[in-house]
Amino acid sequence: MNSTAKESQIDSKFILDDKTKQKLDEIVNSANKDKNNLIQILQNIQDLFDYLPETALAYVASQIDVTEHWIYGVATFYSQFKFIKPGKHIIKVCMGTACHVRGSNSIKEKIETELKINVGETTEDGLFSLEEVFCLGCCALAPVMVIDDEVYGSVTSAKLKKILNKYQKEEEK
Repeated sequence: MNSTAKESQIDSKFILDDKTKQKLDEIVNSANKDKNNLIQILQNIQDLFDYLPETALAYVASQIDVTEHWIYGVATFYSQFKFIKPGKHIIKVCMGTACHVRGSNSIKEKIETELKINVGETTEDGLFSLEEVFCLGCCALAPVMVIDDEVYGSVTSAKLKKILNKYQKEEEK
């Protein structure tokens, strides 16, 4: 499934009901309905939903009298903003020099194969999202990955499979 299809699938679960509109109105009103406060608005929306849902951005555009295109232009400039709902568990693979030299790229590729996602995507079941980072400050443990706040060092393919299985089994309970 390509990224656009994933986005549509995940965003289709987002419901813009009256309660959600009320929350968005509070965010927009706290920014004085001022398009110059768009970054603050986007940060607050992402804090609320963990990403920027397409339908929420369309609603906000109408409230601050700008185009959706203008909002996307601002939001895509900053890497902090996400347009796909993140998974329950965020996997961060270090691609810094020490980790890269010790094989982090092959670990990342193994994760992509195992979970059938690419960097920046979320699994269809919503369990995992995959991110690349360029330093986790654990060079002596290279290659390193972090799932949520748990650091895993000296990761190998065999270790990786066990780690992912642990999270998948926890979800089955």
